[in-house]
Amino acid sequence: MRITITSVFVDDQDKALAFYTDVLGFVKKEDVPLGEAKWLTVVSPEEPDGTELLLEPDTHPAAGPFKEALVEDGIPFTSFAVDDVHAEFKRLRELGVRFTQEPADMGDVTTAVFDDTCGNLIQIAGR
Repeated sequence: MRITITSVFVDDQDKALAFYTDVLGFVKKEDVPLGEAKWLTVVSPEEPDGTELLLEPDTHPAAGPFKEALVEDGIPFTSFAVDDVHAEFKRLRELGVRFTQEPADMGDVTTAVFDDTCGNLIQIAGR
């Protein structure tokens, strides 16, 4: 068993696609119209056949309160691996990304947390 797709709820798929590709550096993989929404996924350019991230509309009534509660408590929705948290923090900050947690040494791992502009906090982690 392996993970092929995971998702993040977003408030605007087009805005999310721009942020996740133009800022974070992911690559669009699937873009299939489904009425008002679409099946929209991105992947790491380092693993184009790897796990896809579905930019899923947050239209379900539970999604908004769930996302708001996580943000209010400072809890990241998901985590992405990076080789160098400090370098990625610097790169993203220079692109205007707002961090809620600067790089912090957590023993064997360093983490930082940013706002994805779509209603989520996202953690980056690396050694």
